[in-house]
Amino acid sequence: MSDTAARLLAMLSLLQARPDWTGTELAERLGVSTRTVRTDIDRLRELGYPVDARRGAAGGYRLGAGGKLPPLLLDDEEAVAVAIGLREATGIAGIEESSARALAKLEQVLPSHLRPTVAAIGAVVDRAPENIGTDAPDPEVDHAVLAAVAAAIRDVEWLRFDDRGTPRLVEPYRLLSWQRRWYLVARDPRSGEWGVYRADWIEPRMPTRRRFSPSPLPGGDYTAFVMRSIAMSGWNVHARFRVAASAEAVIARINPTVGVVEAVSDDESVLVTGADSLDTIAAYIGMLNMDFTVESPPELAPLLRTYAERYTRAADGGRLET
Repeated sequence: MSDTAARLLAMLSLLQARPDWTGTELAERLGVSTRTVRTDIDRLRELGYPVDARRGAAGGYRLGAGGKLPPLLLDDEEAVAVAIGLREATGIAGIEESSARALAKLEQVLPSHLRPTVAAIGAVVDRAPENIGTDAPDPEVDHAVLAAVAAAIRDVEWLRFDDRGTPRLVEPYRLLSWQRRWYLVARDPRSGEWGVYRADWIEPRMPTRRRFSPSPLPGGDYTAFVMRSIAMSGWNVHARFRVAASAEAVIARINPTVGVVEAVSDDESVLVTGADSLDTIAAYIGMLNMDFTVESPPELAPLLRTYAERYTRAADGGRLET
């Protein structure tokens, strides 16, 4: 490979590594003059790569959006990371086939010394169920839904959608992924209330094309806000327990997404928790290892009684009632 060709590939790799480079920075990284940089930029343009330039003191170069994806220059670690990511792509409906196609293309151009590593990973790694904390099936999100939501967030535009049949109009701010679920953090422009919406329950409607002025999230921590919201309303079913322990003691026993704790007194508190089914709540509330009573829903009490009877039979040697 000629020095010029090698330098062009190196420059292309640098332009793909970060958005903006000054001519001086590129010259220093490539060990050439700024005049040579300008000449090489012209060569890349002649080859069809859209390199944008900005003049002035704050000027520089960036790889622009083109009509088609240019060749990606990946080092060894990056190539292996992309291959593993494509193999593990799950939780988003409709991308399994496209991930397989992308992986096949990548494997065709992998250097020979990397192919055994990628092949070994594919041969020995299996995927266990992700959603092991509930009896509900793993949720999947349509990739078109994520694309529509992400576009509205990027463009700072109101988002209109149906949430399990309920029409919504919100200011979208952030998408968060947790345990194979995707959540949208958004604000109601009319009431000013912030909310969290499960992406697998969202059906986007026509784009509004109406921009809004962003408002700061109270507290500023999107992740913490989502975790609290999931505990309060992000599950299919919810339950309320009065626990014979202080709020501090209960909080120390639970994950932030499992529930919200309210202090009643020094030795009593209320736990509001949720799950995908009442069976899951009935199975996990015993792990709190504290005395409690059920305040709601009423149908949880007979379910707990059934569990208690089953455990009692197991403790008595498994004798069944006749």
